[in-house]
Amino acid sequence: MQNQQNHIRLPGMSQVFACLAIFLALAFSFTSVLDLPIQLALFIAWFVIMGLGIKLGHDYKSLEQAAVDGVAKGMGAILILVSVGALVGTWIAGGIVPSIIYFGLKVIHPSIFLLATLIICSLTSLATGTSWGSAATAGIAMMGIGHSLGVPAPLVAGAVLSGVYFGDKLSPLSDSVVLASTMSNVDVMEHIKGMLPISLFSYVITAALFTVVGMQYSGNVSLEQVNLVMEALDKQFNITPLAIVPVVLVLGLLANRKPAFPVISFGALLGLIWAILFQDMDPVKAMHSAYSPFAITSGVDFIDNILGRGGMESMLGSVAVIIFGLGFGGLLEKVGILEVIASAFEKRIKGAGSLTTHTIGTAFLANVFGSAMYVSLILTPKIMAKNYDRLGLARKNLSRNAEFGGTLTCGMVPWSDNGIFMAGVLGVATLDYLPYMWLSFTCIIVTITLAYLGKAVNRIPVIEAASSR
Repeated sequence: MQNQQNHIRLPGMSQVFACLAIFLALAFSFTSVLDLPIQLALFIAWFVIMGLGIKLGHDYKSLEQAAVDGVAKGMGAILILVSVGALVGTWIAGGIVPSIIYFGLKVIHPSIFLLATLIICSLTSLATGTSWGSAATAGIAMMGIGHSLGVPAPLVAGAVLSGVYFGDKLSPLSDSVVLASTMSNVDVMEHIKGMLPISLFSYVITAALFTVVGMQYSGNVSLEQVNLVMEALDKQFNITPLAIVPVVLVLGLLANRKPAFPVISFGALLGLIWAILFQDMDPVKAMHSAYSPFAITSGVDFIDNILGRGGMESMLGSVAVIIFGLGFGGLLEKVGILEVIASAFEKRIKGAGSLTTHTIGTAFLANVFGSAMYVSLILTPKIMAKNYDRLGLARKNLSRNAEFGGTLTCGMVPWSDNGIFMAGVLGVATLDYLPYMWLSFTCIIVTITLAYLGKAVNRIPVIEAASSR
């Protein structure tokens, strides 16, 4: 065993570039040219990295175990994803989402709709700590209202994503917050405090942008279209104010730090009960909505598209992406590709500005190559930690930059878990809503700019640094 360890080598930079180039070529050609599922590209990429690993002296069993260990780290996300699918299906069947859309059309003025979308999704995500759950509930409702008001779907999706990611990265209940702080060896609340000033400043800029742009659509609202949607919803569902009860219960439980998986599953159960009690749905049919997309034929194409979704079955493709993505990340770490990249970065990083830029860039690339936010938030601190210690910068800079680069960009990659999930739930292609993820762009630009100016950079106190030596 010891002899085998002695023969294991690190990959050369040319080998690293070759493997990553092959993966990018696979991902791009499969999704944009050949119209093949990204899952197949990730599956093939496993064997590319395994082949390199064997050439470097690793045995197959250890490589397989590395992939399995990588997948194991994301099982919590897989469970939540499946439960969210069930919740979306039953909340549509139970008339919960349709009722929210119906009442939203009555009370939200078109001129402030995008701002309202940003704020509502922010508060929902902040209270629950889950961007996925927020997008699948409040996000879907806002997409429905936006379409009825004549606001372009990609723009609405941008407001939804800006809101859910803002709340997600500032909520102590968020798994991404806990993961980024834990991997950086930073207290959770210190991590949040470190992100707060830049996040709030960027949020104000983003809110102003959505407010100005939203005013352009206030005069384009067709009351005939709004009334048509409301009439179709009223005809298909029993619209009731009691639909808010499951929403309040689920948000309240999540806000009280109850585990996401059982709470969201409980929310799906409430959707079943609402479907039976308020929609007079057959119990077996209601149960079916928890697994398969809800079937609706209203005569209004938009309603059929926005409400004909949900169920665990609709999430199975995303589950496969997470499994292959996490396994790919585990293999990248095992064969030493991450170590080689970290060493290359160390030679280029001279100050806080370049370190911040490299950290955010690394987190983004981890989303690209790892296809999952968990991969990014796990690997980025591992790769960059030594550089923060070397330059005397506090670790909360690391956790903040890893969070900004990992969480805020995870929905930008079409083949990532977040990219696939958000596109599927909101009904807008990733590359279509990407230009409108204004909070993500603003936050990253502000962070890098301040770092180069020497602002918002926390250094290790002299006493602490001396005692550590």
